[in-house]
Amino acid sequence: MRAVFDLPEKQFKISELEKETAKKDFWDNPSKAAAISQELSDLKEEQKFWDGIQSDIAYMKEIASLSDVGDAMLVELENKIVEFEKKLAVLELKLFLSGSYDKNDCYVTIWSGAGGVDAQDWASMLLRMYTRYCERQGFLIKILDEHRGEEAGIKRVTFQVDGKYAYGYLQNEAGVHRLVRISPFSAQKLRHTSFAMVEVMPRVAEVSKEIEVKPQDVEMEAYRSSGPGGQNVNKVSTAVRLKHIPSGITVAVQSERSQADNRNKALEILKEKLYLQKVMEQQKEMKELRGELKEAEWGSQIRSYVLHPYQMVKDHRSGLETTRIQDVLDGNLQEFIEAGLRTKKVVV
Repeated sequence: MRAVFDLPEKQFKISELEKETAKKDFWDNPSKAAAISQELSDLKEEQKFWDGIQSDIAYMKEIASLSDVGDAMLVELENKIVEFEKKLAVLELKLFLSGSYDKNDCYVTIWSGAGGVDAQDWASMLLRMYTRYCERQGFLIKILDEHRGEEAGIKRVTFQVDGKYAYGYLQNEAGVHRLVRISPFSAQKLRHTSFAMVEVMPRVAEVSKEIEVKPQDVEMEAYRSSGPGGQNVNKVSTAVRLKHIPSGITVAVQSERSQADNRNKALEILKEKLYLQKVMEQQKEMKELRGELKEAEWGSQIRSYVLHPYQMVKDHRSGLETTRIQDVLDGNLQEFIEAGLRTKKVVV
C-alpha cells in the first residue's frame, strides 16, 4: 500500500527525476533516459489522479456542509458521487496491479492441446480473442512465431504485447482453456471438447542483459516461415529456433525479414527467459510469474467456454460466469481479467 498512498515520497521522487532529466548528458544513455522518462510520466499521471481525488472529496464535503441544498445541486452531487465511485474502482484495480512486473510488456504463447484439428482451430480462436482484447486496451501485438495446422488453425503461436500493464492484465490468462461445441470438422455434427494452453511471460529486456549466454551452449536451427510475409520470408530459411542446451529452453522467432534479425530477437527472448528462471529459482515465484502450466487435457482447465448444448463461459478460479460467450470470444474479457486479479491477490 505504501507505493500507492505515500504521496509526499512520490512528489519528492518526481522532483529528483525532473532534475535528472534536466542534465545536459541525460540522453547520452538512450535506454536509461527512456526508462527514467517513462517513470517520471507514470508518477506525474498518478499525482494528477490523486489531485483529482482530493479535489472531488473537498467539493463533496463543501456541498454536504451547506444548510440549504437545492434539487439541482443534489443532482450534481449525485453525479459527482457516481464519478467518484468510478475513480475508486480504477484505484482498486491499480492496487491489484502492484507486482514487480505488472507494468511490463509481455509474451504470450498459445499451444493447441488434446483434440486434434478442433484444438488447433480453438487455439486460433483464442489468438483472435486476445488480439481483440489487446486492441480494446490500446496494446500493440506482434506475432513472433506461428506454426499452422495442416488442415486448419494453429499448433503454436507466440506474440509480443506492448502496453502499460500488459503483463499485469494478461498474467492470469495462463493455463488451460477448454472449449465445448459441435465440431465444424465432424460430418456427423458431433459435440467435441478441445483444449489449448496459454503461457504468459513478462518482458524484462533491460534486466536480462546481465545474463550471459555462451555460444557453445546454444543450438540454432534455421527454417522457412509458416506464417504470412513477403517472398523472402516464405521462400528463404529466415526463421530461427534457438535451444539453450543447459536449461532445455527453446525459443523460435520468424517475425523479422532476415535470419540475423530473427536470431537477435530470439536471443533477446532467450536471455529474458533465463533471467526469469533465475528469479524464480531465487524467489520461488514460478506460479506467480508463469501461472501453473499443466497438460492441455481433461481436468486441468482454468476456464471453460461452452457453445453447446448451452452457452456459457465459466472461470473455474474466480467462479465468474456469463452467457455472453460471443462477447468474450470477441475480446470483451475485462470482467474476467479483473475477477482473476482479485482472486489471485486474495489467494496469495
